[in-house]
Amino acid sequence: MEDIRISRRAMMMGAGAIAAWSASPARALLAQAGDRLPASVESLIGQMTVEEKAGQLTLMAAAWAGGAANALNPISATATFDEQLAQVRAGRLTGVFNGNGAEMARRMQMVAMREQRLKVPLLFAADIIHGFRTVFPMPLAEAGTFDADLAERTARAAAVEASAAGVDWTFAPMVDIARDQRWGRGIEGAGEDLLLGKTMADARVRGFQGRRGLTADDAVAACAKHFAAYGAGEAGLDYNTVDVSERSLREIYFPPFQSAFAAGVPTTMASFNELSGVPATANPWLLDTVLRKEWGFGGLVVSDYTGDEELIAHGFAADAREATKLAFLAGVDMSMQSGFYIKHLPDLVAKGEVPMERLDQAVRRVMALKAQLGLFDNPFRRIDPRREKQRVRTPQHLKLAREAGARSIIMLKNDGDLLPLPKSGKRIALIGPFVQGQRELIGTWNVYGSDAEAVDLLTGVRAAVSDPRLVSAVDGSGITDPIAGGIEAAVIAASQADVVLLAIGESQRMSGEAQSRVDIGIPKAQLDLAEAVLATGKPTVILLRNGRAMVLDKPVLDARAILVTWFLGSESGPATADILFGDVSPSARLPVSFPYSTGQQPYYYAHKTTGRPNPPGPLAEYKARYREGPNAARFPFGHGLTYGRIAYSDLDLGDGRLNSDGALKVRARVTNSGTRAATEVVQLYIHDVAASITRPVRELKAFQRVALAPGESKVVEFSLRANDLRFIGVQNRPVVEPGSFRLWVAPSAEADGVNGSFVLA
Repeated sequence: MEDIRISRRAMMMGAGAIAAWSASPARALLAQAGDRLPASVESLIGQMTVEEKAGQLTLMAAAWAGGAANALNPISATATFDEQLAQVRAGRLTGVFNGNGAEMARRMQMVAMREQRLKVPLLFAADIIHGFRTVFPMPLAEAGTFDADLAERTARAAAVEASAAGVDWTFAPMVDIARDQRWGRGIEGAGEDLLLGKTMADARVRGFQGRRGLTADDAVAACAKHFAAYGAGEAGLDYNTVDVSERSLREIYFPPFQSAFAAGVPTTMASFNELSGVPATANPWLLDTVLRKEWGFGGLVVSDYTGDEELIAHGFAADAREATKLAFLAGVDMSMQSGFYIKHLPDLVAKGEVPMERLDQAVRRVMALKAQLGLFDNPFRRIDPRREKQRVRTPQHLKLAREAGARSIIMLKNDGDLLPLPKSGKRIALIGPFVQGQRELIGTWNVYGSDAEAVDLLTGVRAAVSDPRLVSAVDGSGITDPIAGGIEAAVIAASQADVVLLAIGESQRMSGEAQSRVDIGIPKAQLDLAEAVLATGKPTVILLRNGRAMVLDKPVLDARAILVTWFLGSESGPATADILFGDVSPSARLPVSFPYSTGQQPYYYAHKTTGRPNPPGPLAEYKARYREGPNAARFPFGHGLTYGRIAYSDLDLGDGRLNSDGALKVRARVTNSGTRAATEVVQLYIHDVAASITRPVRELKAFQRVALAPGESKVVEFSLRANDLRFIGVQNRPVVEPGSFRLWVAPSAEADGVNGSFVLA
């Protein structure tokens, strides 16, 4: 990546920056945006004052917002609703985000269309991350399904509900690759793997935007965020510095954005972090050289919440005026929440420090988005209070939430086939701080749903069994603190039961934005509870509530069964019960590696071998491993058990030769010898044995969900092409090199499955 910090003053502030921008290929994109605009809309731009143009680039948090929105925004909206209406009248506001439904939107849009000079419709945005009023599993949990169709369907349902409440634009999906589980915002993405991240990015964009075009009244524009490498913050600390190579950016962190753009996402959000000393919000290499000129992205770039203002705290801008100039010339079209653009762009343009052409370009991008959304044809197409009531929390959406919840649960362990449980004849004790009450159910980053509308574990279990009187519940401990007499009560409940369901883990406030952790283990109060309960000797199922990969050690590992139940949303309890009692067979897989220790972070399966890999077998001295354990995962990426008994056999690679213009057919047999139906996620990994740039120990290249009846066997086929073997070469450009490759068809990133070798000619 270029070192653009060295001559920042000369290149970014002086006349040279303006001349360079004016001569750049971005002008072609400006023309494209103009061509997309109806003549009547183009005419509006010509009539705007500079201040009105700056207003079209200013987005603020809604003054009329609910409590959840206010809590999620780090800085509360400072204006009153009447003051925001005055801003609308004056043309100083392009729209608001995280507002309070259709009635709020109706009142604001009425002012824009009746009282504003040019009558430019407002844009209403929101953080619709994993559902609106119907809440679906957190994105990381849903990624574990390895099912793009499901991800598209839940995003579609979220868009149907949100659009009915007046929302035009969602700040989702988050497509950041996250390989350090200390980072709390990993819960909003698809985990550590590139292929899975690209697959989910594409699916969620299609779901939010629908298949009928953005003018449909149930479509919302998506926003791929955070551009770029936000998930690579040092030490997993949110907002922290990122210093990675250009090769890493192009190979790991850029591709999910490219997939989202290919799927038609019209907007992207600049990330909070810096890249090699230059904050992303003011990084012309990132936002112009790569995004605009190289990739040809013609859509809208919005800052993250006060991202331009934070250039001052970064030490990159001296004051608000300079921060505005740096962010805007770098390529940020719209400012979120700081108010810097409306305050400073008019003067910057008047003094010639920002070209009018650049201002018009940004305004055209905003107007193009509004036109794509059909707002000039009908500013109220998504604003209908009656429809708002009809579309939310429908039986179909709640059914989908239950399906998505059950399919997101991952079974890590099931010794002696303890699961599934019978629905009758067993006394069941539910123990732990997550077993009862409308709390800790939906997860972080939900503005409009609530735990109060979700179904807890106790309710779900009691509804599933034949005699609810055989189900008892006791908290046993708090999430981080013990409860007086709690362990004693838990031990009594466990002793009187035939089986224990022990629900422990993280609170929903322990993951998400600004929730980085130095220790990703289970809090001590809960470990003490687990130790006491397991000491009773009763068969115990751990139900892990979590928003990230966690360190699992004794006594948790002593439990006979372990389920990862994440934060599953509105139907959390029934979805979990569906798995516990066998109505649904577990089929999800880990989208992140569960390490042996927090000290391994960042740990991800696609690491390099180093020059001293530990050989197979016992740990050896002077090898790339820790004193206390292996350089491996406790539970690796891709791991997950089913209620079947799955075996892999009969790998067939043909002649083991892949020509540059052909395809290698990879076949393997997968057999379920168990007595229950199962769905196996069959994964194809490769390793490039020798390359001009060292390659990871494994890379996921394909996967399939395969349904298997009891006793059934299927041959799974993959088609591997030379293009699948690309990597970013010495010149930071994609290359494909001939040579030898290892290959695995396996149930996880660290399982042998069936394996062999092939040659790329």
